[in-house]
Amino acid sequence: MQGKGVVKFFAILLAVVCLYQLSFTWVSRSVEDKARTYAGGDILKEKAYLDSVSTLPVYPILGHNYAYCKANELALGLDLAGGMSVTMQISLKDLVKKLADNNPDVVFNQALNNAEAATRSSQKDYITLFVAEYEKLNPNGKLASLFSTKDNQAHLKFNASNNEVETYLKDQAATAVKQSYTVLNTRIDQFGVTSPNIQLQAGTNRILIELPGVKDPERVRKLLSGTAKLEFYQTFENADQTGRPLEGYQTLASINSLLAAKNKTAVKDSAAKPTTATKDTTAAAKGGLSLLSKVQKNAGKDSTNLAGKTKAAQDNPLFALLSPPSYQDQKGQMQLRPGPVVGWCALKDTAKVNSYLNSADVKAIIPRNMRFLWSVKPDPEFKTKVFELYAVKLTGADNGPALSGDVVDDARAETDQRGEPNVVMDMNSAGAQKWATITREASADPNNKKSIAIVLDDNVYSAPRVDNEISGGNSSISGNFTIDDTKDLANVLKAGRLPAPAVIIGENVVGPSLGEEAIHAGLLSEGLGLLVVLVFMIAYYNRAGTVAVVAVIVNMFFLLGVLTGLHAVLTMPGVAGIVLTLGIAVDANVLIYERVREEMALGKSVRIAVSDGFKHALSSILDSNISTFLTGLILFIFGSGPIQGFATTLMIGIITSLFCSLLISRLIFEWMLEKGWDIKFSNPWSSHTFKNANFAFVKNRFKFYIFSSLFILAGIISMATQGFNYGVDFEGGRTYVVRFEDKSVNEQMIHDAVDKTLGRGTEVKTYGSDMSITTNYLINDTSATAESKVTEALITSLNSNPQTKITKSDILSSQKVSATIADELKKSAIWTVIFAIVIISAYILVRFRKWQFSLGAMIATAHDALMVLSFFTLFKNVLPFSLDIDQAFIAAILTVIGYSINDTVVVFDRIREFLDLHHAKTDDPKVVINDAINKTLSRTIITALTVLFVLIVLFVFGGDAIKGFSFALLVGVCFGTYSSICIATPVIVDFGKKDLR
Repeated sequence: MQGKGVVKFFAILLAVVCLYQLSFTWVSRSVEDKARTYAGGDILKEKAYLDSVSTLPVYPILGHNYAYCKANELALGLDLAGGMSVTMQISLKDLVKKLADNNPDVVFNQALNNAEAATRSSQKDYITLFVAEYEKLNPNGKLASLFSTKDNQAHLKFNASNNEVETYLKDQAATAVKQSYTVLNTRIDQFGVTSPNIQLQAGTNRILIELPGVKDPERVRKLLSGTAKLEFYQTFENADQTGRPLEGYQTLASINSLLAAKNKTAVKDSAAKPTTATKDTTAAAKGGLSLLSKVQKNAGKDSTNLAGKTKAAQDNPLFALLSPPSYQDQKGQMQLRPGPVVGWCALKDTAKVNSYLNSADVKAIIPRNMRFLWSVKPDPEFKTKVFELYAVKLTGADNGPALSGDVVDDARAETDQRGEPNVVMDMNSAGAQKWATITREASADPNNKKSIAIVLDDNVYSAPRVDNEISGGNSSISGNFTIDDTKDLANVLKAGRLPAPAVIIGENVVGPSLGEEAIHAGLLSEGLGLLVVLVFMIAYYNRAGTVAVVAVIVNMFFLLGVLTGLHAVLTMPGVAGIVLTLGIAVDANVLIYERVREEMALGKSVRIAVSDGFKHALSSILDSNISTFLTGLILFIFGSGPIQGFATTLMIGIITSLFCSLLISRLIFEWMLEKGWDIKFSNPWSSHTFKNANFAFVKNRFKFYIFSSLFILAGIISMATQGFNYGVDFEGGRTYVVRFEDKSVNEQMIHDAVDKTLGRGTEVKTYGSDMSITTNYLINDTSATAESKVTEALITSLNSNPQTKITKSDILSSQKVSATIADELKKSAIWTVIFAIVIISAYILVRFRKWQFSLGAMIATAHDALMVLSFFTLFKNVLPFSLDIDQAFIAAILTVIGYSINDTVVVFDRIREFLDLHHAKTDDPKVVINDAINKTLSRTIITALTVLFVLIVLFVFGGDAIKGFSFALLVGVCFGTYSSICIATPVIVDFGKKDLR
C-alpha cells in the first residue's frame, strides 16, 4: 500500500480534530448536569446558574467558557431537544394594498383575492399571480395608475408599463421579506433559548424559525405574529458633557434610593412609603458612582462583576444590577457618560431590573413623560452580553413617540465621503416637517446635543446624536457601524413604511418529555444496530470481520465529530441516517472481502489476495457510493428541516465510510500481515455460501416482469380508489400527540369525544402508547390566537368524557401545516423523486457508456418507488401501525433509490467486467450476464441482510416518530435488492441484444 504515512497522518489528524469537536459536547453537558443538580428541578434557578457561569472558563485545558462550548457542541434538533419551529409567511397581499394606498378599485381588490386563492395550487409567486389576474380582469388596465402614488413617484412613474410595475412590486416584496427577517431576528432573542435558528427560505416569502427548548409556544405565536412597530423618540440625557447627572440618571438614583429604603425597613414595614425617595439625589448619585468606581477598578468592563456582592451593592439594589455608564477622567475619577444610555446590565439581570421598574411604587416616582427601553442588541464594548437601558421621552397628549415609522419613504445603506458605512433615510412631506422640529429641538443646546432613539417593537435599535436641524426629510445616520449593521438598520427603518404582516402557516411543537423519549429510542436503536452489524460481520467473515468492526466504530467516531464540527443539527431522521450508515458502511468491506475470497480461491496468497481484492473492488465501491451520495445531495437541496438533517448525515456517513473502509481497513490488514497474523475471511459454515450459485435469473426474467407489473397495477388501482394515508405535512391541518392516563382509551372513544367540536374529518391514530389526533379545525385562521382556540377546543371536547380527560401538559407535541404548504410539498416531492431518478440515470450513462445500463437503472429505480407506493396504498389499513405519506416517506423513497442504485451498480460493474473478459469466448451475453449476477449474489445478499438487520432494529426500537420512515426503508430495501437482480439486469438483456455482443 503506497502512501501509508500520509494516510496515518491524516487519520490521526482527523481523530484529534473529531475528539476536539466532541469534547465541547461533553463539557457543556457536564456543566448542565451540575446546573440541574444545583437547581433541583427549578427551571428559573437552573437558567440563572447557567447564565452566571456563561463567561467563566469551564474547559480548563483550553480556557473556553460555557457559552463557547455550548455554541460548539453537537446540536440537537427539536424532535430530540424539544421546542418549537415556526414557518412564517409574509402577507404580500397586505403589502400590495399598502403600496396602492389601499385603493378601493373593485378590479384591483378582486385581483388581490384571486391571486391569494391561486397561491394554494400554483408554484408561481404572489406578485406574478396578482399581475396576471389584474390583466385578465382588466385587459387594458394600467397598474401604474394604482401604484404611482405621491409616496412612490420617486420609484415609479405615472406612465410606467405593467411590466415595470411588476418589477417594482417584486423588488418591494423582496425588501419586505428582508425587513421581516430583520424584525423577526430581533424578536427571537426575547425567548431566551439556546442556539435559535432563523433562515429565509430561498425563492419564497417565507421564514423558518427554530427555537429549541422554548417553554411557552403561545407567547412565541403572539410575539412573532405582530406587525412591526417602528417609532422615533426624543431622549433624556444621562449626564452633561462634564459628567454632571441629568434627568435620566437622577430618576434611576431616586429609584435606587427608594429600593434601598425598602430594604432597610422591610422587617418593620413591608410597604415603604414613596416619600422616602425624595432625599437628595446628589447623594444617591455619589453612592452610585462610588459603587461603580469600585466595581470597575476591580473588573474593568467585566459584566460578571457589575453586580458585585459588596456592601455598597447591598445598599444600592438597583445600581448593583444596573451600572450607570461612566468613564475615567484624567484625574482617575469616574464620571457619568453623556447620552441617552442610563445603565448597563448583564443579560441575566435584566428580568430583575424590569421587575423593579414595573413595581407600583417605582412607577409612581418615574416622570410621566419618561420611559425606559432596552437596546435590541448587547453593547459591543463588552466581552459578554451586556444590554443598554435608554431613557426616552414621551410626547403629545397620548404620551407616545415623537414620530411614527410610517413616515419613512425609503432607507438605504451607503458609505459617506470617508468611506464609512452609514444609512440614508428619506421621509415623506408630513414626516419631514415634524422631523425638522424634532431635530431642531434636539440640537438647540450646542453644549448638550441630544439623541433620537430609533425604536423597533419597544427595543432601541439605534440612538444617533443630532448635530443640526434636518430639513427636507433627508437624513444621514452614522456611527460605529459595520456594513451589516447599516443593512439591518435600513431594513428596520423601512419596516414602518411597508408593513407586511407575517402569519404562521406552519409550526411544530415538541414537548421535552417526547424529546427525551426520542433521544432514548435513538440511542437504543444506534447501540443495537451497531451490535447487530458487528456480531454478524465477525460471525460471517471471522477475523477479517473484526477489521470491519474496527472500521465501523472509527467511522461512527469520525461521523459524529464531523457533524459537530460542521455545526449540523442532529434530528431523529438524522439518527436514522446514522443507523442506516451502519448498515451501508459495511458494504464496501463486504465487496472487498468477497473479492479477496475469489482471489484466494484462485490460489493466491493472503497478501496478494488482499491487495487484488482492494484493487478490483475499488470501481464498484466508488460507483455505488457516488450514486448514493447523489441521492443524499438531492435530498439536501430539495428537502427541509429534518429531511436535510437526514441527508447531511447520509452524505457525511458515505464519505467517512469510504475513508474507513478503503484506507483504515487497509492499514489494519497491512499491520496484521506484517505481524504475521493468520487472517481468515470466513468461518467453516460461511466459507461456501453462494459459492457455486447458478440461479437462472435471466431465463426467468419474464416471471419477474409479470409479478412486478401485477403488483404495481394493483397499487395504481388502489391509489385511484382508496388513495393514501397522507401525513399532516401533505394534507394540511394540525396534529397533536396526546398522552392519556387511562391506557384503555381507544380510537373510537376519542372520535366520539372530538367529532362534534373538531368535525367528523378528524383522524385518530395510535402513536405507540399515545394517540395522534389530526384535525382541519380552523386551519385557515391565521390569527395569533387560532392555535390556542384549537387547543382549548381539543381539551374541552376530550374532557367531556371522564376516560379521555387530559390537561394541557398531556399534549406532548403539536404540528400545524397550512394547505398551501401541503400542496407545495406534494408537488415538490414528486419532482424531487423524478429528478433523483434522472440524475442517477445520467450518472450511470456517463460511467458505463451504454444507454442500456442507464435505462436499466432508470426502470429499476422507478420500479422501486412504485412498488413501495403500491405497498403503502394496498396495506394502509391492514397493518397495526400507520403508513403515512409525508416528507419522511419521501426521504425513505429517495434513500431506497440510492440503495437500489448502489446494489445495481455493483452488479453492472461485474457485468461490464465479465463482458470484457468473455466477449471473445461466447456469443451469448445472456449467459455472461447471468454468471455476473450469480457471482455478485453473495455480496448482494450479505449487504441486504446487514441493512435489513439494522432496519429491523430501527423499526422496533427507533421510536414511533420514525416507525413509518423505517418501515418504508425496510420494504424498499427488499424491493431494491429484488430489482437489482431481477429487473435492472434483465432490462439490459432485452434492450441490448446487439450492442452487448
